[in-house]
Amino acid sequence: MGAESVIVVGAGAGGLAAAIALAVAGFDVTVVEAAESPGGKIRSLPVAGRAIDAGPTVFTMRWVFEELLATAGTSLDRELTLRPLDILARHAWSEHERLDLFADLDRSTAAVGDFAGAAEARRFRDFAARAAHIYATLEEPFLRGPRCRTPLELILRIGLRRIGDAVAISPFATLWGALGDHFHDPRLRQLFGRYATYCGASPFLAPATLMLIAHVEQQGVWVIDGGMRALAAALVRVAERQGVRFRWSTPVRQVVVAGGRAAGVELAGGERLAADVVVLNADVAAVADGSLGPALRGATPTIRPAARSLSAVTWAVVAEADGFPLHHHTVFFSADYRAEFDQLLRERRLPTDPTVYICAQDRGPDRGPTRGRIEADGEPRRDRGGPERLLCLVNAPADGDTAPPDADALAACWRAATDRLARCGLTLHGQPEDGVVTTPGDFHRLFPGTGGALYGRASHGWTASFRRPGSRTRIPGLYLAGGSTHPGPGVPMAALSGRLAAAAATADRDSTSRSRRAATSGGMSTR
Repeated sequence: MGAESVIVVGAGAGGLAAAIALAVAGFDVTVVEAAESPGGKIRSLPVAGRAIDAGPTVFTMRWVFEELLATAGTSLDRELTLRPLDILARHAWSEHERLDLFADLDRSTAAVGDFAGAAEARRFRDFAARAAHIYATLEEPFLRGPRCRTPLELILRIGLRRIGDAVAISPFATLWGALGDHFHDPRLRQLFGRYATYCGASPFLAPATLMLIAHVEQQGVWVIDGGMRALAAALVRVAERQGVRFRWSTPVRQVVVAGGRAAGVELAGGERLAADVVVLNADVAAVADGSLGPALRGATPTIRPAARSLSAVTWAVVAEADGFPLHHHTVFFSADYRAEFDQLLRERRLPTDPTVYICAQDRGPDRGPTRGRIEADGEPRRDRGGPERLLCLVNAPADGDTAPPDADALAACWRAATDRLARCGLTLHGQPEDGVVTTPGDFHRLFPGTGGALYGRASHGWTASFRRPGSRTRIPGLYLAGGSTHPGPGVPMAALSGRLAAAAATADRDSTSRSRRAATSGGMSTR
């Protein structure tokens, strides 16, 4: 009997991880992708003849990819060049209020002390220890494990002997409230509250467990030569060496269900591809609303528009940046964080004073003399002055399907963003029309069914983590992967979801193989 066949729909991080894991497990794997290149939300845009990463820009949790590639007989260092950031991120509130966080915890503590005083530095140490404890408590039973359906199931996985650890993750507290237990300086509360937006959530509604993101970053943030798109390309190379086939520019019309189980896919052009297993690396909203076929409608819970995670408006530009010393990752905070999120989630509009994130993609780790040097992706290293590649981002409501911002709203948002930068001492010599603007409406067209939501269901409330769908669906042979499924959004988490989907499909195959009917002398069959 030949290997069971798998079709993976979507070549995002979750789909690519699933494809590699399934191929290693002995499946015959084909990946079909609507775009002409891999990555999903890991995407780049050409601006002024240069490629700008216009999706995820932060690479963390490298162990996820090290473990995945190790199963395929390789490693990150063999496939890519990664450079650790000494400064994890630079933060600013005004021209005279700046704070860098470092890969070295002692340096971060000293920086917090210089910024906000010795007492806040001590509180930062306590916060860092609490974040590390939450991460250690949740990594094995939650991040690496299948979806927990209830808090009790999570507590049982953690272990009744560790009930104190389960309580210490503060599952019923909000992130904003928990941060108030640690920091008296509102700027520090705002800085670490921003981690909620990594999941497209509000710090005023997200659970305190998201403090673990602080520990994730403390474990390391890296820059990839060639940008994040190089990661997607490397995963494709590894998959192809395992025998995975890719079909690009191949949109799927629907998943075929026959005999009560997934049986393949029908492509937009009408071609049908049969398979024993289908893995969907798509937003679960597109599954729930029937965008991938009427047979799938209701296979995952519907996400109401109000329950969607945030979207964004991004500007990918090549511009000169004067004044403020940008680092690779820089955040410019609004004056009133609560008002910003009220406008986003209650008033459903772009904020009048937005927090602005800039990824300065030609700045990063010190690599010695750089004048005239060419990087692996063909991009010249940045010398002092001159145009550089920038991705500017502000959060936006995920209403791209019903009320996308119009031209006037986008122009006002750009003015508000550049006003915020100016208050911090940064001037950009470039206009949106010189680059590429991506709106919630654009994200909705790229990722149907989402309204432009970038992270699936918003991580709001203590039950949020239990409402994300897991790998298995109600349809046998159909599995889910991607940032809208368990364990959550972000490139490494999406990759973990792909591994979990592959593990579920492998376990189901092996279970079925062991229980196949066998003939007996009485003409009966047994299991």
